[in-house]
Amino acid sequence: MSAELPSGWAERIAALGRGELEPVPPRPAATVVLLRTGAAGAEGYLLRRRTSMAFAGGMYAFPGGGVDLHDGTSDLGWAGPTAAAWGARLGCAPELARAVVCAAVRETFEESGVLLAGADASSVVADVSGDEWRRDREALEGHRLTFAEFLTRRRLVLRSDLLRGWARWVTPEFEERRYDTWFFVAAVPEGQRTAEVPGEADRVEWLAPGEAVRRVESGAYRMLPPTITTLRELSAYADPGAALAAADRRRVQAVMAEASLTEGGRVTVRWPGHPELTMGAGK
Repeated sequence: MSAELPSGWAERIAALGRGELEPVPPRPAATVVLLRTGAAGAEGYLLRRRTSMAFAGGMYAFPGGGVDLHDGTSDLGWAGPTAAAWGARLGCAPELARAVVCAAVRETFEESGVLLAGADASSVVADVSGDEWRRDREALEGHRLTFAEFLTRRRLVLRSDLLRGWARWVTPEFEERRYDTWFFVAAVPEGQRTAEVPGEADRVEWLAPGEAVRRVESGAYRMLPPTITTLRELSAYADPGAALAAADRRRVQAVMAEASLTEGGRVTVRWPGHPELTMGAGK
């Protein structure tokens, strides 16, 4: 059985089919599933976006956002797999891969207070919860400070080896706002903890992936298809280490919804490889 289409999708799909809608180019983006070990196993960090947000307002999501103009600059301190290695892993040019990985680490710090960086390739900064770190987060969010400037001033390097590529989802062509989003998984470094609720969210939670899925299926929580799918996949792993190891065995391939419109007016949206996400409306 297919779920009902969100408001406005049927009209936009029909317009796209008639050639009356020009697809918006997707913006490169990154999102990170932060994992920790809880009382009953692995837990993921989720934030609920404010209802006033233009994209996915009121929905639970992972820390993340669009690639910034300054992400991936060559001035950025870097440790771990190279941009070329990440490009091969993510299926994109090395320059874009570098920017996406940078966006993943920067957005994670901005939206959770967790920083995947260290003084060198073998260390990770510990407590980043003080007032000075909070002011840096605010400056980054307000675009008054670039991530490269932040790392340089703190004498830190980005630890790209602490990330693992998990998936890639592209917003459907009929959507008004589109993103080409790479999903990563990472374990919270020892000694660090998440900070206060970020500005774009009104609530944050640590939940076992399976429990988060149950809350969505019961109607208590709302999530976009990539978020709920990622949680379903992660529910198979008992601890963060197992999830990170599984990530290394996965292929990162772009998934984008496909829409069909019958002569009778039935609209169906399917995500290749994910039949459980099928949506429909009309006769």
